[in-house]
This record gives sequence, structure tokens and C-alpha cells, in this order.
Amino acid sequence: MTTTAPRLGPALARLLLVAAALLGALLATAGPASAHAALTGSDPQDGAVVATAPKEVDLTFSEQVAMSGDSIRVLDPAGKRADTGEIRDRCSGSTVRYGVELLPGLPDGTYTVAWQTVSADSHPVSGAFTFSIGAPSKTSVALPDTPVGGGVVGALYGIARYLSYAAFVVLVGGGAFVLACWPRGAAVRPVQKLVVGGWLTLTGSTLALLLLRHPYTRTGKLADVFDLGGLRAVLETKTGAALSSRLLLLGAAALFVAVLFGAYARKVEERDPGNEDDERDEEGRRDLTFGLALGGVVVAAGIAGTWALAEHASTGLQPGVAMPVDILHLLAVAVWLGGLTALLVALYRAPSVERSAVERYSKVAFGSVVVLAATGIYQSWRQVGTWSALTDTRYGQLLLVKIGLVAVLVAIGWVSRRWVRRLAEAPASERAEEAASERAEEAEEPSGAEAASIVEVNEERAAQLARQRAAVATARRKKARDADPERAGLRRSVLTEAAVAVVLLAVTTVLTATEPARTAEETGRGRAAAGSTAVPNRPIDVRLPFDTGGVDGKGTVQVTLDPGRTGANALHIYVLRPNGRGLDVPEVKVAFTLKEKNIGPLPVLPDRVQTGHWSAAGVQLPMPGEWTMQVTVRTSDIDQTTIEKNVKIG
Repeated sequence: MTTTAPRLGPALARLLLVAAALLGALLATAGPASAHAALTGSDPQDGAVVATAPKEVDLTFSEQVAMSGDSIRVLDPAGKRADTGEIRDRCSGSTVRYGVELLPGLPDGTYTVAWQTVSADSHPVSGAFTFSIGAPSKTSVALPDTPVGGGVVGALYGIARYLSYAAFVVLVGGGAFVLACWPRGAAVRPVQKLVVGGWLTLTGSTLALLLLRHPYTRTGKLADVFDLGGLRAVLETKTGAALSSRLLLLGAAALFVAVLFGAYARKVEERDPGNEDDERDEEGRRDLTFGLALGGVVVAAGIAGTWALAEHASTGLQPGVAMPVDILHLLAVAVWLGGLTALLVALYRAPSVERSAVERYSKVAFGSVVVLAATGIYQSWRQVGTWSALTDTRYGQLLLVKIGLVAVLVAIGWVSRRWVRRLAEAPASERAEEAASERAEEAEEPSGAEAASIVEVNEERAAQLARQRAAVATARRKKARDADPERAGLRRSVLTEAAVAVVLLAVTTVLTATEPARTAEETGRGRAAAGSTAVPNRPIDVRLPFDTGGVDGKGTVQVTLDPGRTGANALHIYVLRPNGRGLDVPEVKVAFTLKEKNIGPLPVLPDRVQTGHWSAAGVQLPMPGEWTMQVTVRTSDIDQTTIEKNVKIG
């Protein structure tokens, strides 16, 4: 017994328009890929004013990154390089730190540190900050408006990533649907086009990702797509190795598709259970099916492994467990949603599809959902970590959207299973009517003698009659199909599942380009403890200009706090004239306030050491954080001013 289906109609068009609108809205708000490695510290820190030029600039990251010769650039106020260009690896244990040496004899002024690298899960990360030597100054450094991984190149890269996921789902799921659920589908032209289209799209999108990789992570210029030097550098990276491996595996997948729609399709079409010779060939068909299934699983797992090798699963917590789990997760998604796509094509474009094939797919889909749920729970725990991260981070929020879409798909799938059961329970009278209809169609086909006679009289007339008979038979099948409420219900539910699946794949694509919630929370905690950047391991040394408005009321206060950490600190204050000489003032006072913890102000009354020099020992700062330091300078009985500066205490 078969289930037939009509051409794509208004209902399909409306649902696809809705899915396209949701997809467009999602991708429009996605923006460039979020970096998964975050800058957690720097020395000097952002905005720091140091008395003398440091020997090098160090950057600390939340996870491992790939550094190149120009990953860290230090630019002077005129925009010229102030570093040697030699990256120093300062990593130790779990601390990821890299530095670059500065040129000797750097003059005073504001320097810009621009950095750009690639995180361990293949996503580009960049940023910039400034520090000053002596005193802040104007700077002519102009940084790019478009962040790395953004712009036209970023948009094209994102589209290629989405197409690669979708094509993988169609290729693997379509092949699995034919082998496990509907062997006769190997000879159905629309199904063949679907699977071959998946292979072509995955191959093309993988090539696009490989060519776009260099401008995506480095230059941001579309013209660099064909830069052979950049392509060579990409091939030496983990992501480049994964993409090139995917292309090699797609060569094996091409062989699988050729055999599936070639030798396997012919054997299925030639199958005749009543023929003794065919029964002897049954063992050969079973061997071919087993070989295709085994080879297909190996190739599909290998292609899925190219994502696991280069993205989230390859870094962070338990990568040895996460990568196999990620492969199972991708395969389950492909078998479920790819099989759903093949079923949709079969229902709408194929002449007929057996009810038994729909029932088998229903069982396969249920098993895929079970695997998807089990692997998804582990991945969620690994990437999220805490309940609060589900709502407080973008990754957690996207994950909730994905879980909701999967729940909707499962609910629609449950409705589809009900329609499948109703099809399976169709009364004998319906099956008899369908069989009679098929016999009537066969009866309308001309016999061999009739055909020969027609050919002898008029070959053109014979072809015309054959087309007319085919049209009549198609119209009869369409009429019987459209009058069947069970089949119409199944088509509608499968179509709705496919529309939701389109949006689900888009959410998954954006999710893989978003910083995991666990990493985001850990980075946030580190920044909360030490401000926006980590505190350098050196005394705090700042210079603050002042003007009390009276005679000798202008100058600079240089404040040194050693070691600049919690506990006891030695405070030294130097009050200097504009010419750099010491200025004798009647009074200097200092107060420290930690606003976020409501601590302070903690007053400090330094002692005068000599002209322009005041000091205090044992200045207690009880907690780390960003403290506000207020310095009050009195230059006469009535002239005084208070200046303040935020300093980070570690």
C-alpha cells in the first residue's frame, strides 16, 4: 500500500515564508561571531599611567589562543610600532599569558595596544586598550570600525557555516532514510536530487569556509580570499586541517552516493520476491546494504568529527568525552531532521511512498530524539555549568530557545505518529479501492500488440496518447490522494516539522558561534574581582594634574602605592611644580573608597618627609577591587582642590 502526494501548494509556500522570516530575523540579530576566548588581564592595565616605560606588554586570556607574529601590536601616539614584534609565551599551568617586548627609550605619551588572535574553538577575537607613560597625551591611532569576524566577510562566513550544517543534515539524513526506511526511494528522482544537492552544498560551503578563513580571522578583506599565502597559513591551523579533512571525506561520501543511487537502486528495482533467481540474489542485496550502511556510518561520523575537532567540544571541560558525544549529537540531528526532509520530499514530490516506510522512519526518529536528548543534557551541563547562566548569558538564552524548538518538534512529531498509526489502521475497503485504482491504471496502458500497431500507424500519435494516459493516471491519483484526510494530515504535520527545523538549525548555527555560558561566567567573575582587566604585579604609580586657583596653585601629584595589593601598603606622594621640582604645600590628604562594597572613605594623613614629599606606612586596603583614590592638595589657607583616580587593587 502506498501514500501519494501532491505538488507543492499554497500551504507549503506560506509555511516556508514564515520559516524564512523567522530565520531572517534570527540571523539579522546574530551579529558577528562572539569570541570564545576573553581578555582577562593585561600589564600595564587599561588606562594605567606608569612613571617609566615597561619592558614588555603582557595579555592574559581565559583560554588558549593561537598567536602569530602580529597578534599583539603596540603603537605610539603617532601610530608607529613601539614593539619588537616578537611574541613571548608566558603561559604557566592554567594561566594563558602572552607578551611582546617594547622598544627601548620610549618617550612619554599614550600608547595603544591592539591585539587579534583566534581562540581554541576556532573563533577570532580582538580588542584594544591604552596606557600612558609619564602622562596621557593625544594619539592619532585609528582602529578599524568593524571587529574581526564582522562585516561582509563575517556575514559570508556565517552563511557558509549555516549551509554546511544544513547540507550535512540533508546528506546524512537522506541517505539514512533511504537505507533504513525506504529502499525503493533510491530509485526516486526527487530523493536522489535532494541527497546529491546536500553533497554539492556541503562541498561548496566547505570550500567557501576554507577560502574565507584567512580574511575572516585576520584581514577582514574579501579580496584576500584568493591569497595563497593566507590559505597556506590556514591549512596549518586546527580549523584548516578539519576543513581539508572534511573535503577528503566528502570524496568518500561521493562514492557512497554513487553506489546508493546506482547499483543499490538497480538491485531494489529488479527485486521480485516470486522469482527464484531473485531470491538467490537476496543475499547479495543484503551484503550490499550492510556495506553501504557500515561505510555510510564511518564517513558520516568522520564528517561530524571535523566539527567536533575544531569547535566547542575540542576545548574546555572534558574534551576527550565531549568530542565523541558531539559526534553522536550531530549524527542524531542529521538522522532525525535529514530523514524528515527526505520524507517531506517523498510525500510531496515522489509518485508514492509506502506506509511501512513512514512507520519505520517514525521509529528511527524516536531513537534519534532519545540520543539527542541524552547528548544534549551532557553538552548543556558542560557549556552552561549553572542554572543562573541559562538566563544571565546569551549562550544560555539561545540554548533555552533551542530546547523550546526541540520540544515543539517533538510535539509535532507526536501528532505525525498519530497520523501514521491511522494510516496503518486504514480499513480493508480503502486498500481494496487503492489496489483497484492501480489495476485500472495498468489496464489503461496499451498492450504490446496495440502499441506496435500504433507505432506502425503514427509514432507521434502514440506518444501523444501515452502522455494523455499518464496525465489521466496522475489526475486519478491526485484525486484519491486529496480525498484522504489521513494522508493530508500527515503531510501538514511533516511540513510544519520541516519549517520549525529550519529555524532550529539557524539557532544551532548561532549557538556554536556564541561564547559558552560557563566561560562567560568565569570571565565575569574574574573581572568582578579585579576590574575590567587583571591588576599588574607591580606598585601603583599615577600622576594627577591639579590647580587650586591661587598663587603656586598649579602642579602635578605623583602617587605611589606599594605593593598595590590588599593588606598593608606604603604610600608616597610627590607634589611637583610644572617644571618638575618639588612644591612645598601646607597639607596633603588621601582617602580610599570601594563603592561597590560600600567601604570607605578610608582617610590617610601622610607625614611630610621633605619639600614636596609626603608618605604614610601601613595603609590598609581590606578587599580587592576598583578603589576610588581622592587626593586633596592645599596650597594656602584658602586654596585647595581634590582630585580623584580609580585604581585597581589586587
